[in-house]
Amino acid sequence: MAKKQNFGGTGVAIVTPFRKDGSVDFKALEKLVENLVKGKVEYIVALGTTGESATLNKEEKAAVTEHILDIVDNRIPVVIGIGGNNTAEVVHCIEQADLSRLAGVLSVSPYYNKPTQEGIYQHYKAISDASPLPIIVYNVPSRTNSNITAETTLRLANDFENISAIKEASGNMGQIMHILKYKPKEFQVISGDDLVTLPIIALGGEGVISVVANAFPKDFSEMTRQALKGNFAEARKLHYKLTEIIDLLFADGSPGGIKAVLEIMGVCSNILRLPLVPINKKVYAALQEEVKKYR
Repeated sequence: MAKKQNFGGTGVAIVTPFRKDGSVDFKALEKLVENLVKGKVEYIVALGTTGESATLNKEEKAAVTEHILDIVDNRIPVVIGIGGNNTAEVVHCIEQADLSRLAGVLSVSPYYNKPTQEGIYQHYKAISDASPLPIIVYNVPSRTNSNITAETTLRLANDFENISAIKEASGNMGQIMHILKYKPKEFQVISGDDLVTLPIIALGGEGVISVVANAFPKDFSEMTRQALKGNFAEARKLHYKLTEIIDLLFADGSPGGIKAVLEIMGVCSNILRLPLVPINKKVYAALQEEVKKYR
């Protein structure tokens, strides 16, 4: 059975930088990883939605993960995203992957198929049986068109020891509160939405897997730490420092927003792989102005 892993604090769903020819920009990835470690985030999540994992091939996924692990060099944990809507394929990927240096698996709820709650439960049961690492369930109905209900989340949390946490991005605070109220003590509820991280922590959540922390790791991770300590006055200052930027990050698609900010800050190029395209000029200009104010 997988050992317990603390997924509290700030995890970062790291972007995958690309060059003009569409190849992975490993030099920019190294710079990004170093910024995150120096910014004192608690862990990195590779190959998530923000990392454009859907458009990376098998070899690229392995290379990106290995590069992140090499640069991190055991300074902070690294979680890998392995998910999909074909349960057998997800299980196969977990069984075939070299997970020896990784801390956990983030697995998104099946999309497109629109499974029933029993189908979602059986999907994660199969992943639990296959995984030697702790699992973070990822509920993001805005992308999957399928919500994991509080009842299903609690069933998974109680039935499988290595299902350790849920990244909750449903936006349904009533649902999130229900999970927080009735969950097993060790099961962690993690915000999947930067903007509501502070209120989720106030209700009993234990952290976030963030997009905005790609660019502002120091302030956002400190906001999370202060909130977890109950220092909400300090946390609110940092929260409101970033709210306008967070809103704009998602105004014309993600990860287009955060890649634009990273370009503005000189970290990596604003290049995405189709079917994603860069954000429009109006939002880009607004982000430039907000980053200038922030600095």
